[in-house]
Amino acid sequence: MRKYRQSPDLMLLILTFALLTIGLMMVYSASAVKAANDFGDSLYFLKRQLFFASIGAALMFAVMHIDYHFWRAWAKIGLIGCYFLLVIVLIPGVGLVRGGASSWLGVGAFSIQPSEFTKVALILFLAKYLSEHQSRLPSFRKGLVPALMPVILAFGLIMLQPDLGTGMVLVLTCVLMIFVAGARIKHFVLMGLVGILGFAGLIISAPYRLKRLSAFFNPWQDPKNGGFQITQSLLAIGPGGLLGFGLGQSRQKYQYLPEPQTDFIFSIVCEELGFIGATFVLLLFCLMLWRGIVIAIKAPDLFGTLLAVGITGMIAIQIMINIAVVTGLIPVTGITLPFLSYGGSSLTLMLVSIGILLNVSSHIN
Repeated sequence: MRKYRQSPDLMLLILTFALLTIGLMMVYSASAVKAANDFGDSLYFLKRQLFFASIGAALMFAVMHIDYHFWRAWAKIGLIGCYFLLVIVLIPGVGLVRGGASSWLGVGAFSIQPSEFTKVALILFLAKYLSEHQSRLPSFRKGLVPALMPVILAFGLIMLQPDLGTGMVLVLTCVLMIFVAGARIKHFVLMGLVGILGFAGLIISAPYRLKRLSAFFNPWQDPKNGGFQITQSLLAIGPGGLLGFGLGQSRQKYQYLPEPQTDFIFSIVCEELGFIGATFVLLLFCLMLWRGIVIAIKAPDLFGTLLAVGITGMIAIQIMINIAVVTGLIPVTGITLPFLSYGGSSLTLMLVSIGILLNVSSHIN
């Protein structure tokens, strides 16, 4: 029986609920107008987000008390189950199409996004595989290739939906885990070159991605079509100034900024809470990532370290991509902001992931 302290990382727990509270507040503020116009209920999105936040928080507390070594035995089965869901979602008439991607499965009045479950399942599987076969990683054929195969398979299935943003988060998270586990630098250089060529091919193969790339380089050239999202996002961020217009006083949420409660919720944060409010949110994220790094460094075994690296890396990558998109640093990808953006599957799985991370922290002496 492993001995460990019973109290998890209190700061991480506080930071999680702080971001969750801000997220609920901003989801309501950003979505009230759209919800009233589309559903006749200004609380429509808030009610659903609160429901998933409650489910996610309950699961987080439950997972927090489950020894993280328990997941080692179920990692492979969980990943196979996610592959199955990724195939099912591609069947015409079964998968729900939103934003041009067949990424959802309907469950009663709600829907789930299998790719979100896949990210967590891959983190668990890779943590198990890499901790058991670390000595093989210096070998490209015997160590690196077997580690990459499940990642490539998941990425391929997600790209068939297609969902490049989620695929990017998944691949970058897994590559980070493999790097930390001890893979050779020269292999990563080779993978990087192949990845750049593959990424370019994916962009060229889809006209809508080329359109997004063109809009990224000069969004003001076509502000009503290809550059609409990014120009409206910048028009929300810029006028916010130092203190913002005040909570609930956004102008861009009045049918200007598309889906302000999801991908572009940080634009509304900047507009309503200003530079100071946005900086405070980013500070909370930085503190959360810092606690994740500390837990990874102090974890009692490699499996725990890799779990913490994967979960912390996944959150960090999503934050960086989302912020980069809304500020016009990279093309639009469709990645939500962890804990703040509206979305049941994403929020629930993020909270479950934090629960695993909290349990790892409870094993630290």
